[in-house]
Amino acid sequence: MKKRKILFLGESYRADAITWMNGLKEFGDFEIITWELQTPNTTFSNRIKRTFEFIIAPFSIQKTIRLQKPDMIIAERTTSYGFLAAISGLNPSAIAQQGKTDLWPENSITIPLKRILQNYAFKKASFIHAWGPIMAEHMKNSKVDMNKVLVLPKGIDLSSFENKNTANPNKIHAIVTRSLLPEYQHEIILQAFYLLNKRKIDFTLTIVGDGKNLTFLKDLATKMQIESKVIFTGRIPNTKLPELLEQSNIYISMPVTEGVSASLFEAMACGCYPIVSNIPGNQSWIRHRENGQLITVNDTEMLADEILWAFENKDYRNQAVVQNRKFVEENANYQTNMKIIADKYHELIDEQSKLNH
Repeated sequence: MKKRKILFLGESYRADAITWMNGLKEFGDFEIITWELQTPNTTFSNRIKRTFEFIIAPFSIQKTIRLQKPDMIIAERTTSYGFLAAISGLNPSAIAQQGKTDLWPENSITIPLKRILQNYAFKKASFIHAWGPIMAEHMKNSKVDMNKVLVLPKGIDLSSFENKNTANPNKIHAIVTRSLLPEYQHEIILQAFYLLNKRKIDFTLTIVGDGKNLTFLKDLATKMQIESKVIFTGRIPNTKLPELLEQSNIYISMPVTEGVSASLFEAMACGCYPIVSNIPGNQSWIRHRENGQLITVNDTEMLADEILWAFENKDYRNQAVVQNRKFVEENANYQTNMKIIADKYHELIDEQSKLNH
């Protein structure tokens, strides 16, 4: 029997997308073909080029469908690739909402148009992924047929992200694993550590990843005279990440908006204690001073105080770490969750082939 083919629309280099595709190959024995926009969304002139590319994309996708004859189409982001999947005419189709609403940036003049594209994608999709409760809530508010929605994170590979924490418990070893982009607010984290440094608290802070704010953040660390305690790793292969998490005891993430963060699950799996921004996407998983800490957005002083509180309350922190590992094993196990998703796709393809005959 020949392998079933899935056409994936989305940025295939993203860790999230790789997890999704690899899970489908491993647990569904699917062959994956990818299609993505070629112009990076970096400068103003690039954005214009990318918009033009988006407008003519349906023709290119149709050509790929004719040549490759996929059995199904899947897409990330309901406002862009999800919309392209919806108008491709290929069934079944599954789309995934990546952010809290995917209607981002919130104050952008393009929001009304994005909402139209999203509603069309929701209506046309055979199946919709809400990687967490925060996304499902937006879908309900958008009057999506919730019978088509699966609320389940892709999960993380627990055999890679193990609970073998080796961090020295008598020193703050903090880690940040989010892209160095403005919405992740790394400068707030640096400012909090600047305050801790002024109080003569010893620490190391590891900032993993790359992004357009890298130079700005390095300069900021130097200006604050904490550069000797801050390690910028740059982009690293995902296989190196577990080791860095295992050497850290506190995980920090301060985004202004959040969908479902695989980075948070990875940290929880590796025995890092989570301190994250107090926004709906994080409230789904973290309860303040029960299994982590929730920090008011942009509140540098609160962040500094809460890092110190977590560090000084070792027994509480150790209990939370054990509880978090158990939570991830039960709710965010990639082996379990991706098997459910892959089986569902086979079921959708079977149903569609019955309709076609």
